[in-house]
Amino acid sequence: MSGSSMDPIDDTGLACTCSAVRGAARRLTQYYDEALKETGLKVTQYGLMANIARMDRPSVTDLADRVSMDRTTLTRNLAPLRDAGWVNLAPGPDKRTRSVVLTPSGRRILETARPHWRAAETALRHRAGGDITKDLHDVLVQTVAAVEVQQAQ
Repeated sequence: MSGSSMDPIDDTGLACTCSAVRGAARRLTQYYDEALKETGLKVTQYGLMANIARMDRPSVTDLADRVSMDRTTLTRNLAPLRDAGWVNLAPGPDKRTRSVVLTPSGRRILETARPHWRAAETALRHRAGGDITKDLHDVLVQTVAAVEVQQAQ
């Protein structure tokens, strides 16, 4: 993707990493959204629901941390899932927290969507190469860690 028309390049020839990653994320989002289209879920919704299922009644704060989203944005992204009847906010272990819970219909839609997501993921890994996708995951984790170290200073 480096050097593509979407990468702003400064006068020294340095391309913007953020622009490259955002462009790739937009294209990958389109790819997964297309794969999930018949289920009625967007990949962002699928990801939230899969994390809720994996975490088993996470607090809003814990889920926000897991998906690297602030609580306000997470709450806004959960609203359509609540409106569809796929998730509920339930009282948490103390009066200050709320837990996010998949409803039975949420579990069903997630199970319906999972094979579509898995087929898209498998096809992508096959076309790009398993080593490439593993390396991509590793590089993204390392890059985010470097940003977090910089922000902590």
